[in-house]
Amino acid sequence: MSIREGLQCVTIPRFYIDGDWVEPLGGNAIHVINPANEQPAGLITLGTAADVDRAVKAARTAFASFSRSSRQERIDILSSILNVYAKRHADLGAALTEELGAPTKFAMELQAGVGLAHLQTAINALKNYEFEHPQGPRTVVRREPIGVVGMITPWNWPINQIMVNVIPALATGCTAVHKPSEVAPFTAHVLAEIFHEAGVPKGVYNLVDGDGATVGAAISAHPGVDMVSFTGSTAAGIDVAKRAADTVKRVHQELGGKSPNIILDDANFVTAITENIYRLMLNSGQTCHAPTRMLVPQNQMEGAKQIAKQVVASITYGDPKTDVYMGPVVSERQWDRIQRLIKTGIDEGATLVTGGMGRPENMKVGYYVKPTVFADVENTMAIAREEIFGPVLAIIGYTDVDDAVTIANDTVYGLGAYVQSASIEKARAVADRLQAGVVYINGASEDTEAPFGGYKMSGNGREWGELAFSEFLETKAVIHATAD
Repeated sequence: MSIREGLQCVTIPRFYIDGDWVEPLGGNAIHVINPANEQPAGLITLGTAADVDRAVKAARTAFASFSRSSRQERIDILSSILNVYAKRHADLGAALTEELGAPTKFAMELQAGVGLAHLQTAINALKNYEFEHPQGPRTVVRREPIGVVGMITPWNWPINQIMVNVIPALATGCTAVHKPSEVAPFTAHVLAEIFHEAGVPKGVYNLVDGDGATVGAAISAHPGVDMVSFTGSTAAGIDVAKRAADTVKRVHQELGGKSPNIILDDANFVTAITENIYRLMLNSGQTCHAPTRMLVPQNQMEGAKQIAKQVVASITYGDPKTDVYMGPVVSERQWDRIQRLIKTGIDEGATLVTGGMGRPENMKVGYYVKPTVFADVENTMAIAREEIFGPVLAIIGYTDVDDAVTIANDTVYGLGAYVQSASIEKARAVADRLQAGVVYINGASEDTEAPFGGYKMSGNGREWGELAFSEFLETKAVIHATAD
């Protein structure tokens, strides 16, 4: 089966379990909706707890041998995945445009491109990773694979979140049971085909489509799952953790964010605001660590409004199969939530600089949202507190650096943060005070070797690079009676 058949209402009737495409044991069929035209793009079956149980049994059986595989065997598997992935790059990009509404260039270069970057990073890290080291004269400390990992991944960066879970798990000798988002499942099925063609041993990777209430819940609570990794909303992450608690399994979470961007008074405001807005509007604002709260000196608020309005006017949006920067948001449900929060911002008294409610002019079909900027926002307002997950920016004024840091940290979230300054020393000093898992200075790009994860209600644990391996490993001390 191939997902790429012109992507015209593709039917995906099977799950990938124990190295084969198998019929579901039950569950209802649902349509996958193309958010650009609101038409069905595909049909999948929502699995059941019985499907999860079958996948877990396959993963447990495979773990017995895969956990004993050598470093070189796992490097060879990841290298094979890398080669097949490169061949299927265009298929992944096409799937992303169809299911997510990601503009073609963005889908190919960033959404699909990030998978190659994470693969190469993992291969390099695995070559020299220290799975065992002496601790004093009598003890050896070993790092061993934790077991079967249940993975629940989101729709907004589907390839990124699959790769930063599956690849470190395989690199460390774990096996996986994966539930992709039912909103955007196409890329997961292409990746399953890639893993199969690359020769991943049967049962090492298993895919079950489904919703969170059934398949996600079954994975979280299953006694045969040793660890669950979840990416999504904080509310859903709390539910996953509660279900996992009865079996005392490890829970790894990458959750919501409301990331601040502190623009210090010595920064180039045109550059800083432009970078903030383009970074936020990428992926139609559907990025967990996007800079959604822009903090500017109160005496620079009026200038910031004018710059922001001009920058937003340069953002192109529309049909994702054309050369645009921004496509639609992923679903009607997401569109409705964003509209509600835009209205809340207006009702709360924030200044609407540009954008607002409703679809952009002349766009009657598709889940398109106007790029929206609010200014004169108080940090107590809902648009400054809630994760909107859309192309909506809140500009907040501050009096001095201490006030800016206080506002930035006054959130339940702590995933990302940003600082802009002409002085690296000043920017670093502010960054050191921010409660966030990753801080970007002066428009810094992503680093796939750097750990990624959140403070507070943005989750626990870390993804990306070598440090991600430790999430999938148990620690064992082997102690000798006498020193060798």
